Amino acid sequence: MLHASRLISLATAVPPHVLVQSDVSAAASNIFSSRYKDFDRLSRVFDTAGIDKRHAVQPLEWFFEQHGWPERTAAYLEGALSLFVEAATKALDQAGIGAKEIDTIVTVSSTGIATPSLEARAFGLMGFREDVQRVPVFGLGCAGGVSGLSIAARLAAAQPGSTVLLVAVELCTLAFRLDELTKANIVATALFGDGAAACVLRSAGEGIAEVEAAGEHTWQDTLDIMGWNVDPEGFGVVFARAIPPFAEEHLGPAVSGILDRVGLGMNDVDRFICHPGGKKVITALERALSLHQGSLDHERVVLSEYGNMSAPTVLFVLKRAVQAGLPHRSVLTALGPGFTASCVSLKSAA
Repeated sequence: MLHASRLISLATAVPPHVLVQSDVSAAASNIFSSRYKDFDRLSRVFDTAGIDKRHAVQPLEWFFEQHGWPERTAAYLEGALSLFVEAATKALDQAGIGAKEIDTIVTVSSTGIATPSLEARAFGLMGFREDVQRVPVFGLGCAGGVSGLSIAARLAAAQPGSTVLLVAVELCTLAFRLDELTKANIVATALFGDGAAACVLRSAGEGIAEVEAAGEHTWQDTLDIMGWNVDPEGFGVVFARAIPPFAEEHLGPAVSGILDRVGLGMNDVDRFICHPGGKKVITALERALSLHQGSLDHERVVLSEYGNMSAPTVLFVLKRAVQAGLPHRSVLTALGPGFTASCVSLKSAA
């Protein structure tokens, strides 16, 4: 069990460019159909992904051009910094505090490389104190929103009276590759969007919910399920094994084990709040967690409106759940590179 921390605020942000799925599908056909013989068969994913639109830091035309590391990194630094500041400012305003009241910043991002990291680049823009503690986290991928919340809660609990800001920023669209004639690249092109989410946490006081427990489960010999390849052109997405069947078979026992270790059972959970990796993943999650089909309704709406934004996505789902009214106990779950399941249990303050 964690020493209790409280989620004080939760805000989200998306970049200005809207990618309508039908437009992306048409663009992908223009780019790939004449060069990749399997494209017509794989292109059905654009229609079956459960996504209507997504947001991106660059307009659709940008993706028709070849880009290497310098261009991708420049786009990441500009776009991620803008989203960091927007999401963080909203979260601070919602909490009714200023940037100088933040003692620790946890920054989660796996879709670009920034050294100095994003919170350092936002330092002057936000007005953080000179003694603020910085905790940049890279490599968690889609699990980053849940694991980041766990890390932030533990840091808040470890320093009673402190205030922690969590910001998860992912620009997944920047990993799009003209040169990758692979199933993984086509699937990623149909799924990925950009976005950010930010939370303020404290070890005391009133808030949205109490972070009561957290845990992870990493499976042996699963490095090939999800991740990045790094080459001269940029990141290349790795989906070497199908995620939905793996999740359906293995997630339930893993989540049950995580809950058991913190003294909870599956029957103690009133609502699961899941990272919606894709339409088939959501269906697999419902089966794995013994939920009625259609139960993960917030997840389907977020996927439809924003696509898979990696780490922030589950926090977008949590925001919808908060607006609808959290039940007594909710458990956030996400799967990410490792291959790892991450969980956080929230007790509603209502």
